[in-house]
This record gives sequence, structure tokens and C-alpha cells, in this order.
Amino acid sequence: MATYHSTRSKAPALTSKEAIRRGIAPDGGLYVSDALGDATVDLENLADKDYFELAREVLGALLPDYTADEIAACVTEAYEGTFASDELTPVVPLSCAPNADNVPAYVLELWHGPTSAFKDVALQMLPRLMARTADTDTDCTATADTGATAEADTASASSPAPAEKIMIVTATSGDTGKAALAGFADAPGCGITVFYPEGKVSRVQELQMSTQEGGNVSVCGVRGNFDDAQSAVKRIFADRELAERLAAQGVRLSSANSINVGRLVPQVVYYFAAYAQLLRAGSIEPGDAVEFCVPTGNFGDILAGYYAKRLGLPVAKLVVASDKNNVLYDFLTTGTYDRARPFFTTTSPSMDILISSNLERMLYYLSDGDCELVSQLMDQLAQGSYEVPAELLAKIQQVFGCGWADEDQVAAAIKSCWEANGYLIDPHTACGYHVLADQPATPGAKARVLLSTASPYKFPRAVASALGLFCPPSDFACMDVLAKATDTTAPEQLATLQGKPVLHTDVVDVDGMSAYVENAARAL
Repeated sequence: MATYHSTRSKAPALTSKEAIRRGIAPDGGLYVSDALGDATVDLENLADKDYFELAREVLGALLPDYTADEIAACVTEAYEGTFASDELTPVVPLSCAPNADNVPAYVLELWHGPTSAFKDVALQMLPRLMARTADTDTDCTATADTGATAEADTASASSPAPAEKIMIVTATSGDTGKAALAGFADAPGCGITVFYPEGKVSRVQELQMSTQEGGNVSVCGVRGNFDDAQSAVKRIFADRELAERLAAQGVRLSSANSINVGRLVPQVVYYFAAYAQLLRAGSIEPGDAVEFCVPTGNFGDILAGYYAKRLGLPVAKLVVASDKNNVLYDFLTTGTYDRARPFFTTTSPSMDILISSNLERMLYYLSDGDCELVSQLMDQLAQGSYEVPAELLAKIQQVFGCGWADEDQVAAAIKSCWEANGYLIDPHTACGYHVLADQPATPGAKARVLLSTASPYKFPRAVASALGLFCPPSDFACMDVLAKATDTTAPEQLATLQGKPVLHTDVVDVDGMSAYVENAARAL
């Protein structure tokens, strides 16, 4: 069952457990499986399956060396009682289609988990999957980009603890950090260090991280932007001398964002869940094609939709929605990826990214597994930019569409969605709503589904301001204003943040991150 290998080389082959534990390949590539096109999910009785059944089936197809019992246990531990909705990721119809083509539009709410962000779906799962890799070969430094999402109990006590200690290290643009902290806090045999760009996340996001409890957690601001922090984390994983020093202490580095296949695979499930809900509601018929519009910065959330398509889900198109940092829009339009461009801090901070790591996996699959080409393109990106061949761009554009919204358009989308539908959205989701309103549906699509990535109450100031409401100095006062004006309620885990003590106040320069990690690892 050794089916995983790097995007940059097909040797050596690994099992999915080994790929999850290692996280990133020694050559810097991301782990992929050529069996993706062979695996399928049974669509015959899709409408009859609940989220738990779908998760067991999808994870079983993509992680073949996990036993059925292991997968079932991971699903139960991750999702039973941890989400506020019985559907976990409910589909909500919009009463008024965003544009005049009148193709029905829906919102897939991915924020009913413990930290009110879509990362919860995967980061509730990743600690469980990783806990069951303890008996695998671990010769390589692991990486597992973060996205975990349960409170300190997230890693089940019934899961076997690794023989060596694992230090989870990740950079976050806002939501991943808290979800990972919540998932790995006090997990046996693990520590976690999260870096976030100081002053470039919302106040609510910052407090979610800085108030995190747990004897094994460290949170640190970084003087720089997300790309600075993420690049530094990748350098930390590539530092063999650091790895040797930590190994002497019985510590191995790993991470938790979507560069790790164990973080990516659970996200595939909610595409099938959305389709199943549309079938149950009678909104579509079996086999009908559905368009998915996905706000994304690191390309992981939408890549999961591509995996769903490869597994047989009838996907009409996957539409990337970007904010003002529209590097993905430019790439999908021109075929040139240029990270040497201005960086903007926006009201959608989780998408303020210029280096979209998961794009590498898409390039691998749509180039028919051309590792040499992918390696060349990534080498060119390290110098600033690359351009894909015209025939590859044409294949990419058949699968992926794109659009973007500037800050004024984001605010207008929040207001328009509320006025037309009585439905409140956050700034990230608003990027997608603008794109839906700005573009006609893909020909043949019977429904359009917008992935809503965060609760609007994670960004109360931006949302209240967009609605023309008075915004007090405190974000929590803004929550109250927003709740009163819209007759909605803030999730309890967000509303109660104000009273929690701040436990983490460290801030470092980018070149101080490695030493910070080493000190945190020594404390394990």
C-alpha cells in the first residue's frame, strides 16, 4: 500500500501513514498518490449517507493503509459532539441568486466547529490520524500544516501515543493556528508552536490563540507577514543540524497545515456532504453537475474539491475566489505565477497569502505526474516566478475558474448578501459572494455552492462596518452591535474570549523563529 511520493520525485514510495507522519518530502515536495484516479466513492446511495458514513468512505479510499476500524475510530473521535450542527457542514439556500442567471445558489457553512472556522473539519481529524502513525518509519523530518480543532481533549486518550515526542510547528494566517492549538493542546507525546504575523490577524483571531490553554502550547507573533513566517517554518524543517539536535532529545518536528496530506484529505468529505444534502433536499438530481466557489489563499480548500472530482463527484467547475492579494487569479488567468508583488493586509487575513503551497499538488496532477516539470517550476518560484506551458494552462482552466474582490467590493458583498437574503457572511466568504455575483454560472451547472469559511463573528468590525453600523472601539462591543442589528447570535466560544486571560505574549523577528522552536522543544 505504499502509494504516496513527492510531487518532485516518484521514489521512494510511502504509505499514507508515513506520508502523514513526515508531512513534507525531503526534497521539499508535497506527498501525492497516483492511486487518486483509481479510487472512487460510491455515488449510488449518496443521499442516504450521513457525514460520518461519508467520512469513513472518503478517508478509507484516500488513506488505504489505515484499517477500517482505525478510520472509524478517528471519525468518531473527531466529530462526535464537537460540532454545533447535526450536519457538521450544513448547506443553506440563498433566497436570492447573486446574479441574474438564476441558477440556485447555496452556502456550505464550514464554521460550526470549536473555533468557528473551516479548519476545524480537518484539524479535529489530523491529531487522530497522526496518533495512529506511531509504528511507521520516521527517518524523515515530518511536517503537517495545521488545522486542528478540538479543545485540549482533541487527541483521544484512547489513541496510542508516539514513541518519540512530536513538536508541531506551523505558521498561520489566522484560523489554522487556533484550530491546530485546540486540536493538539495537551495531546500525549506532542507539543505545538504556532507563529502568526503580528498585527495582521483580526483581534478575535489573535485572542483565540493568545488565550489558548495547555501545558504543551506556545504561541508567538512574528514581525512580518504570513509568507515570511511560512517560509521561515519551511527553512526550520529543512535545517538538518536543528533536526539532529532535537533528535538527540527524542523530539521530531512536524506541522499541521494543508501541505500535510492528513490535513488535506478530511476536507474532501464536505464536498460529498454538500452534494448529498442537495440531493436530499430535492435541489438536484443524481448526476447533476454542481459549481463550487471557494475563497482560498493557500489553495488547500479548493484542492480538496479537485480530489472530490477525481473521486467521481459531478463537479462543473471549481472557482477560486481571491481577495486583493490576487496572485491565484493572475496565475489562473495568464499562466504566470509571480510572488514578487505588493502584499496587502485586508479584512480577509486568512487569504492574505502570496505563496500558495498546495498549487504544487494541482500542477503535479494536471501535468500527468510530471515530477521534473513540477520541480523546475518550484525552483523558478524560489527565484520569484514561473510560467506554465500553454497546454497545461488550458487543462487547468478547464477545471478551475477564478475571480477576486477588492476591499470595497468585499464590504459591498457583505451588505448585498444581507439585504438580499437576510444572511450574514464574513469577509472571506464575501470574496466568494462577489465572484458569484460577478460571473455567470458554469454552463451545465444545476447549482452553485459557496464555501463559507468562517463565522462572521470572527470579524465583527469588518462585517458591522460593511452594514453601516456604528463600530465601538472593542471588537466584542462590535459583536453586540452586530447581534442586535441582525438578530443573530455570536458563537459562545467567540463571545466569551474577552474574559479569558492572555497567556502568550511573545513576539520575535523572522530570524528568531528557529531558536524559539528549539527552546519550546526543550520544554517538552
